[in-house]
Amino acid sequence: MSDLRIDLAWLLMVAEQKTPGDPEVTDWGALVAAVARHQAEIFDVPVYDTPHARAAALLQLLLHVPALERSNALFASAVAYAYLVASGVKVITSPVQVRDLARLVKSGEATLRDIADELRRWSA
Repeated sequence: MSDLRIDLAWLLMVAEQKTPGDPEVTDWGALVAAVARHQAEIFDVPVYDTPHARAAALLQLLLHVPALERSNALFASAVAYAYLVASGVKVITSPVQVRDLARLVKSGEATLRDIADELRRWSA
């Protein structure tokens, strides 16, 4: 597994490829925050030390701080999935699992660790 670093262009590519109708960005700050959050470090130590934790941080932020005019749950889930795949993680999941995780995250009941654990269950 690699230590993948994303940027604004990567997020926009995922939005364009994975959300129907190419929704407009309504909050660029949410995308900038997602880039910064996934690579956060304290004293040169990564805050999110695994691809699953970084994907969880992206999913959580993008669900709670919508960046697009619509399809934000789909976008956030697609970003987490694409991040894992691009990091070299083999992911096997179903639309039901993706929907259920998005609902759990949106409810605010899941901690970041809970989200990362669920993403690990998607990994082969």
